[in-house]
Amino acid sequence: MVREPQAIDLKTQPHDSVLHRLPAALHDINDRLARVFAAAGHELYLVGGVVRDLLLGRPVTDLDYTTSAPPEETKRLGQEAGADSIYTVGEAFGTIGLVFAGITVEITTYRTEWYPTPDRRPAVRFGNSLSEDLARRDFTVNAIAVHAVTGELVDPFGGSHDLEHRLLRAVGDSRERFHEDPLRMLRAARFAAQLGFEVEPETRAAIRELAAELQRVSVERITQELNRLLLAPEPDRGLELLRQTGLLSFVLPELVPLAEDVADRRHKDIWRHTLQVVRQSPPRLAVRWAALLHDAAKPMTRTIDERGEVHFFGHEIEGAHLARKTLRRLRQEKTLIERVARLVELHLRPAAYDETWTDSAVRRLMVEAGDLLNDLLDLVAADVTSARATRRREAAARIARLRAHIRRLEEEAALAQIKSPLDGHELMAIFGLPPGRWIAEVKSYLRELVIEGQLAPGDKETARLLAERWLAQHPEIIAQAAQRSRGAVD
Repeated sequence: MVREPQAIDLKTQPHDSVLHRLPAALHDINDRLARVFAAAGHELYLVGGVVRDLLLGRPVTDLDYTTSAPPEETKRLGQEAGADSIYTVGEAFGTIGLVFAGITVEITTYRTEWYPTPDRRPAVRFGNSLSEDLARRDFTVNAIAVHAVTGELVDPFGGSHDLEHRLLRAVGDSRERFHEDPLRMLRAARFAAQLGFEVEPETRAAIRELAAELQRVSVERITQELNRLLLAPEPDRGLELLRQTGLLSFVLPELVPLAEDVADRRHKDIWRHTLQVVRQSPPRLAVRWAALLHDAAKPMTRTIDERGEVHFFGHEIEGAHLARKTLRRLRQEKTLIERVARLVELHLRPAAYDETWTDSAVRRLMVEAGDLLNDLLDLVAADVTSARATRRREAAARIARLRAHIRRLEEEAALAQIKSPLDGHELMAIFGLPPGRWIAEVKSYLRELVIEGQLAPGDKETARLLAERWLAQHPEIIAQAAQRSRGAVD
């Protein structure tokens, strides 16, 4: 189940200390930039996510600013502040990137956005003030600024209040904000997943009303937001918001049948189960996508037998097809598509493990899974959502036994590959003796030294010296080999 957000008391975190919460390296960069911009007569404010995260006590690793300086001036001042490099990919949008000892800083000239036609992405017009810049932003919690010199907090839309109450609220008129850029509706779901926030009622109502506007947004931008949502700490919160607001139909229509599937006494609520599996899975993109799609084909494979029992025969095969179709539509990378599809296809296999599985059966699974094995086992471990504690414990123990079985086979395979640095031909050449059991005994002795770490696998010279010493201590072996050699000659 999605957790209720808990309020944050920002009164215990005085605003004038925001700059002091910056890590030392970021604090130093801020001081250098603040000095040169102030000396040039330009305003400079930390803004957006970095301010939000500082107020929440979340870690920050880079810096974002807004400034009165035009881009050309920002480049000059960045060099003066000692930036190691400057990149200008976003210069057309007023953004200059600076790098200080591997730390990224982006500085954007005050701007307002202009949306010339409904089907185009926003164009940019530079603004004249901080207030204009903050008014164009998506949510109040992202529309807070901190003066880079004084630490003064500028919060014209009540973002601090919404942070305290863990709310996402659109800046100004929510319908206008979402008409301007419909991707902001999907960003609301992503921020809810990342921050554990609720969307306030008016903003939520606007999303529900304008959900279809998301069709104006490019697939690439939608995919980027979905990936971020899935990797967030509470992906289930964001996914459930997609369902509740109708956004799911426009970003993941393949999951609508799953979300609309009504549970009855004969089987569990598959949507709720899916959300829980996603939340329980490790935040690796392929695993999270596989968790989201692993049961997506159940509605299309559902059957009821003569006893009234529900089955989903072949849903893993159909699910793999559906995963490929979904991720291709979203223009995901080919490697991710195939990885997710294979995880979906194989997700039932490890769950069937029991004490009857032979080594060859486990090896077959290892070979089929290949480099997906760890992801597959993590997915299967997450795919346990029973309300009964005994079932959860049994499932966890089963996967633990399978992991142990795999480790044993891997260790045995690794040992099997360890060999004596000297082979039989080399030993016969060194000692001038014919083939015989002595070769196996010397090789076994040398192999044990390799296993114990006393001899490097490729150190033939040391192996020769050790073999000579060992055979000198076992003259009977030399005698038997020599006798066999004489007998062969006679």
